[in-house]
Amino acid sequence: MTDAPPAEAASAEAPGVWSIRVPFPDNPLGYTLVYALETTAGGPVLVDAGWDDPVSLAALERGLEAIGTSVSDVHGVLVTHHHPDHHGLAGRIRELSGCWVALHEQDAKVVDMVRTAEREPWTKRYKALLELCGAPAEAVASAAAAIPSGAKPAVPDVLIEDGALMDVPGRTLRAVWTPGHSPGHTCFHLEDTGALLTGDHVLPGITPVVTVYDDHVVGTSDPLGDFLASLEKVSRLSTTRALPAHRAPFDGVAARAAEIAEHHARRLEQIEGQLAAGPKTLWSITEGMEWNKGWERLDTFARHLALGEAGSHLRHLVLTGRVRLASTEPIEFSLPA
Repeated sequence: MTDAPPAEAASAEAPGVWSIRVPFPDNPLGYTLVYALETTAGGPVLVDAGWDDPVSLAALERGLEAIGTSVSDVHGVLVTHHHPDHHGLAGRIRELSGCWVALHEQDAKVVDMVRTAEREPWTKRYKALLELCGAPAEAVASAAAAIPSGAKPAVPDVLIEDGALMDVPGRTLRAVWTPGHSPGHTCFHLEDTGALLTGDHVLPGITPVVTVYDDHVVGTSDPLGDFLASLEKVSRLSTTRALPAHRAPFDGVAARAAEIAEHHARRLEQIEGQLAAGPKTLWSITEGMEWNKGWERLDTFARHLALGEAGSHLRHLVLTGRVRLASTEPIEFSLPA
């Protein structure tokens, strides 16, 4: 690979590690940072793949060519999580190179569900969920717009296990399972440089959505609790340099993780503050929370994400005894008596 690629095509982030900005169409994030890891196998291993779009693929090709390789040379793709701006291009890269694609088992289950689920029953379940949440009739009627459609995601060849060393010849790259943003989200610790490829787990200036993973308003899983534990987990690693999937690399992994944890602590307190006035539905609580654009300006899909984010916080409050279930149809929450 070359030592000095054009800055607009790829950037050197650590010894033998390059970042490539792969466009994320029609999204304010703008791009996903795909990382190319130089190996002794002749071809790079990519961490994440980017959105499945011809413009995105062309940008990835330019970046790889700038560092002296190509999509057809790719040895493998390590996907931090199943979301389409990370996993989307993985199947196309595999078609062009014959490489393997790796994903954590928990997210592989989500991929299988997305590939096999029929849209009509899925929409019906979501409408029933909205009714339990106390959503108004117009929100229930437009539920289908909140369910993404498109190409089916690629089935992985390799299932990533927490703590395992990845197949990156000549490098020491260890998987660090960090559930929260998705059930199988995984960071990768490049132990030979100390850098941590954080995916969406630890981002500069923004926080990832932490939503519920199932079709229940009240359940036993605790995505927010998992996410907070995952923040502590990466804080204990011997690393300071973060290579995230959005924005830009930064120093101070533990400090940023602490800031994100504090953000969620404030969110939990805000929900408790709302419930001080009496029982509320999940929809009502979500309307009253702080969102970047303001609730009234959120489109149907953004409201879907907001509802899931509020749901994960409420579930954490219920499971930790700070909030209780007050009624079931629609479901309402209240502070303990």
